[in-house]
Amino acid sequence: MHSKPDHTPQTLGKAGDAAGLSALIARATRAGKGLPPVERWNPDFCGDLDMEIRADGTWFYLGTPIGRMPLVQLFSTVLRKDEDGKTYLVTPVERVGIRVVDAPFVAVEMNVSGESEERVITFRTNVGDVVEVGPKNPLRFVDEDETGGLKPYVLVRGRLEALVARPVMYELVEFGEEILVDGVPMFSVRSNGETYPIMPVEKLRRLSA
Repeated sequence: MHSKPDHTPQTLGKAGDAAGLSALIARATRAGKGLPPVERWNPDFCGDLDMEIRADGTWFYLGTPIGRMPLVQLFSTVLRKDEDGKTYLVTPVERVGIRVVDAPFVAVEMNVSGESEERVITFRTNVGDVVEVGPKNPLRFVDEDETGGLKPYVLVRGRLEALVARPVMYELVEFGEEILVDGVPMFSVRSNGETYPIMPVEKLRRLSA
């Protein structure tokens, strides 16, 4: 008696390893032709995947770090953060949830050109995105009172942000200047004609005293 071959289609949630998962995504999205249009896809939710992006940008699958950057870059192209605040891997036929400790990306390099109102700030992320700060890709700053730390984020695409790595943040604040925002002197940075407040000048002076 011969058993019948298993023709059950593989799914993202049942992929045995990161390489198998990447093969499924590559087939589903025709990788290599630019970023997939994940915002236009509306597949069914198929459960959560044991994948996590740590605060330092390291990706884990089944509890093991994904060491191959091409795999991480491929996964990053099908990320989407929805209105429910959760982050998913999305293909035309599946949507699976993953865990993100902080932001899905990390800005690891910065370039600045121009001066004052003509200044343009550009970031490169750990997965290779190049983001020019401006109206479509704004900066925001989060002041963590419990740690006393300042955390800048830049919007990469959709609702996905990159946390600016601490060494890059120190470079960024060197371009800060006092700018009136709604009548309040704010320590801010400019890019593409936009102003991004970091903190009130009064607070900065207190911290620097």
